[in-house]
Amino acid sequence: MGKDLIVSDPEILNGKPIVKGTRISVAFILQCLASNMTKEEILRGYPTLTQEGFDAAMDFAARQFQGEEVRVYGDRR
Repeated sequence: MGKDLIVSDPEILNGKPIVKGTRISVAFILQCLASNMTKEEILRGYPTLTQEGFDAAMDFAARQFQGEEVRVYGDRR
């Protein structure tokens, strides 16, 4: 599921995993959810974030917590 949509570049947000083509980190999306924003509110508030990018970020975060090894490849463009 959209693994190629999560990338890491040391020159963007100190290499934090982000949604490709944005400066929106997986951690930021999780923080938004933790602050009780809905998925719809997040997508509306950050128009560069697509539904597919949101879903990829959630999949990435879930796999991190399941202890699966996740590697991020590719450039941010």
